[in-house]
Amino acid sequence: MSLTALPYKILAQVPDPSQGTPPPGAAEFQTALHWVFWGVTLLCVAGVLICAGKMAVQHRHGEAGQHMGSLGMVVVACVLAGSASALVGAFLG
Repeated sequence: MSLTALPYKILAQVPDPSQGTPPPGAAEFQTALHWVFWGVTLLCVAGVLICAGKMAVQHRHGEAGQHMGSLGMVVVACVLAGSASALVGAFLG
């Protein structure tokens, strides 16, 4: 066996947990994850609305462009929240 094939042989032996039965309490854990997701979604929407309010106030005062940093962070948080399941699925293969 070559050294380049060794990691593939090791990775091929990792069991796939989706083939078995879920452990006790898995349904409650999934319910809690759904609640967390809804909470994060609510916070993302609130963050966008707060940034919009800041934009309106800063525009009214003649201060332009200072809100873009906070809006960028909110957009990154929204993307992470929306793609969390896909990211974890990609890492677990």
